[in-house]
Amino acid sequence: MTQRTASQQPVQAGRVHDVDALRGFALLGIFVVNITFMASAYPGNLVDDPNFSAPIDAVVRFLVAALFSMKFYLLFSFLFGYSFVLQMDAAGRAGAAFVPRMLRRSLGLFILGAGHIVLLYSGDVLTTYAVICLVLLAMHHVRDRTALLTSGIIYALVTLSLVISAAFLDRSMFMPSHDEALSQAAAQTQTMLGGPIDILGHHLAGLDLLVIQAASLQGPTALAMFLIGMIAARRRLFSNLGEKSSLLRRIQVIGFAVGLPGGVLFAWLGGDTNTWATAVSVVTAPFLSAAYVATLVRLLHVPWGGWLRRVLEPVGRIALTNYLGQSVAGLILFSGIGIGLAGRVSPLVLLVLAVVIFAVQAAVSAWWLRSHRYGPAEYLLRLFTNWSRPTRSSSGHKQPAPPDARF
Repeated sequence: MTQRTASQQPVQAGRVHDVDALRGFALLGIFVVNITFMASAYPGNLVDDPNFSAPIDAVVRFLVAALFSMKFYLLFSFLFGYSFVLQMDAAGRAGAAFVPRMLRRSLGLFILGAGHIVLLYSGDVLTTYAVICLVLLAMHHVRDRTALLTSGIIYALVTLSLVISAAFLDRSMFMPSHDEALSQAAAQTQTMLGGPIDILGHHLAGLDLLVIQAASLQGPTALAMFLIGMIAARRRLFSNLGEKSSLLRRIQVIGFAVGLPGGVLFAWLGGDTNTWATAVSVVTAPFLSAAYVATLVRLLHVPWGGWLRRVLEPVGRIALTNYLGQSVAGLILFSGIGIGLAGRVSPLVLLVLAVVIFAVQAAVSAWWLRSHRYGPAEYLLRLFTNWSRPTRSSSGHKQPAPPDARF
């Protein structure tokens, strides 16, 4: 039997409260971005809805692009890599073979993601995570230095590909004109207001774009963050991070100094509509994500930070259920089989709606976890992963789920 290095020792079980709170925080940031795509087809066509062209609309779009776009997805991916190591250690404690267990988990995620795409929202991340997790699984024995070097190479290659595309490729060769994009967006928004068949068709129509984005940008950057999260878990980053105030301050200073100007430049250049802007965000977004982590961890460990933990931690503990629940809320609010608000809600109201829905999720999550160890989606995924029904603790359902239950 090979001996683990110090960086590969099992992570302490139970010391994941900060991770759960961070995961809940990441879900809020992801929803702020995703709800704009759920509410109309204009963002997906890389154009603004001309019905919302007031200065306040432009300001909200700018802030969402600068502070949220491409930042919280990275944080969520980092936490997925962190939880990967927790799952590895949980398998070891249970005496279960890790690789078959993780293969089943990836397959379960992919099945859930496929259903998510077809039934709820085409901007799914679960299928991407499921596929990229196979690469992480193949690399889970590599040393920290190799993992970190691989992450850096991935980011360098993604950035280089974007720079080459921006400098030498003519977007008009494969992208519709602005007027054509507006026309397509208007037609697709009307489709969102149709019946079940129309909505299914709309979801499936976006599959090609989802695959291209996953292969060229979202998948590689997710893998890079998976690897960094794996390193962080091996080194027990969150076991006492809240006590390292000087380190957290340095991360804040560097992260905000690089990440905020990068986010502003990304938004100013046009966000997702501009390849140069995307390249800027790829380079600078990890710094802003790190600054967000440091800031939240510091807030969680101040005397009055208990309320923030009580809000965020339950959401993060059943993150998979809440991620799917956000898409359910979007379908009910905006589609034709629900209230039918697609194309009728301003950016500012969407931002408020995202916060309100998240607050409801926080309250429901806290209520649910008083009597259940797992969220509904977590229960199904754990059932598929372990190939056995999750058992109750000796005290009923009151104990929190073990670390490997987190998504």
